[in-house]
Amino acid sequence: MVTFFVLSLLFIIHFSPVTAQILASWPGLQGEWHLMHESIGISAMHMQLLKNNKVVVFDRTDFGPSNLSLPGGRCRYDPNDKVLKTDCTAHSIMYDIGTNTFQALTVQTDTWCSSGAVLPDGTLVQTGGFNDGDHVIRTLAPCNGENCDWVEFPRALSQRRWYASNQILPDGRVIIVGGRAQFNYEFYPANFHVSSRSSSNSIWLNFLRETRDRYENNLYPFLHLLPDGNLFIFANTRSIVFDYKQNRLVREFPAIPGDYSRNYPSSGSSVLLPIDENTNQVEIEVMICGGASPNSFQMAARGTFLRASSTCGRLKITDQEPAWKMENMPMPRVMSDMLLLPDGNVIIINGAGSGTAGWESARNPVTRPLIYNPDRQISNRFSVMSASSRPRRRLSDGFKPGIVFSTLFVAQHDPLRPTIIRIDETLSYKNLFSLTFKVSNFLKMSVVSVRIIAPSFNTHSFSMNQRMVVLKRVEVSRVGSDDYLVTAFAPSMAEIAPPGYYLLFLVHAGIPSSGMWVKIQ
Repeated sequence: MVTFFVLSLLFIIHFSPVTAQILASWPGLQGEWHLMHESIGISAMHMQLLKNNKVVVFDRTDFGPSNLSLPGGRCRYDPNDKVLKTDCTAHSIMYDIGTNTFQALTVQTDTWCSSGAVLPDGTLVQTGGFNDGDHVIRTLAPCNGENCDWVEFPRALSQRRWYASNQILPDGRVIIVGGRAQFNYEFYPANFHVSSRSSSNSIWLNFLRETRDRYENNLYPFLHLLPDGNLFIFANTRSIVFDYKQNRLVREFPAIPGDYSRNYPSSGSSVLLPIDENTNQVEIEVMICGGASPNSFQMAARGTFLRASSTCGRLKITDQEPAWKMENMPMPRVMSDMLLLPDGNVIIINGAGSGTAGWESARNPVTRPLIYNPDRQISNRFSVMSASSRPRRRLSDGFKPGIVFSTLFVAQHDPLRPTIIRIDETLSYKNLFSLTFKVSNFLKMSVVSVRIIAPSFNTHSFSMNQRMVVLKRVEVSRVGSDDYLVTAFAPSMAEIAPPGYYLLFLVHAGIPSSGMWVKIQ
């Protein structure tokens, strides 16, 4: 079992079970932050939750030693490293949520600004980076003990992948899109047939060339898998639906309004809002928040830090004529993270109010998280949470050695909080399954829902592969004094929820249970 405060999962947040609606109506319930570790020795540039309830954390290797030594006298040797050719410090750890402990891992090649996705068997596939790491694929299986470590495959990528984005696909493969000066994509594993005139494993994508700004940036494009099997790709201000099987553009949407870029280094953030299989027609909506002016990076280098964007845009892709609907956050934000909460709300956390990403180019850290309720009226969707005592980014307080893990607590509403007692750990597409839960104060059948969340790979304000599906519920019946049985359908198809491990939540009256790992196949 993994508790509700392991979100999608970039940071650990115990939001003990109070919805944004309760928080908005009870101003006193603002919560507080608690320090878990003063330092774990490395910085959290990249993070991924695995199915064994451990979080993989890693950073670049070319910036000097970390504050955590590798055990057993291990060292990393890189004759081309300009900073440290022999490095006996760790640049990756595995953090155990249950025990609040961590162990050092060994990364041999530079993971600076790389990307990742989790395969259906739970293995993290991590792609690219900088210098000796730019063509490397690394894997890390959920594991325990001294032999738990990275496995690296040099020259496994066809092109240099630095600032690329990954998306798990319905057939269990991973598509790797873009990177600095890379207007193409490829697959892992590489033997994937696509209609293309290219003789290499990389396939040209002209949209990436078109969307680079005047400073050659459209890095870490936002990717979302759509239920029709195609890919939504967003770069700077433009977005398309792309058929990666036939290498063709299906449609292009209007540019998002405003004079802001949204991808690194302008670093807005994006989520695919929850997919609800209880509706007659599944609606698909993408949300993008924050960003910076295209010239913010250059202006910051001259000492001028421009105001970040406070705008959010929502695009309902399934509309007949999709158009962006804009609204404003209570404050401007660049470099924030957007996470789907089990109740269907979105938390927006971290970031800065001015400047841009990269190399001390931002100012005015934003310490107050936001809760966004997508179902409310447009003027009443944002709730402002209490501030952290220090600026932080995901699990950390920045790209400096010395990560801070924090937990946010609010008042208890345990009588309404359900506890899952029994559940099938493997779910098959379209098939019925059942789970039993306990709750002290059961309200009514209609306020019960079953949801799955894919744990995401987070870096640079974008949580790759983040996804929530509200499963089609059949019935709820009472089987004991406080025990209830829910029957529901597993996801209808792999395009709705690609195969693999998900956190399943039972939500009662807007209050989620602890999450349980299930495998969708």
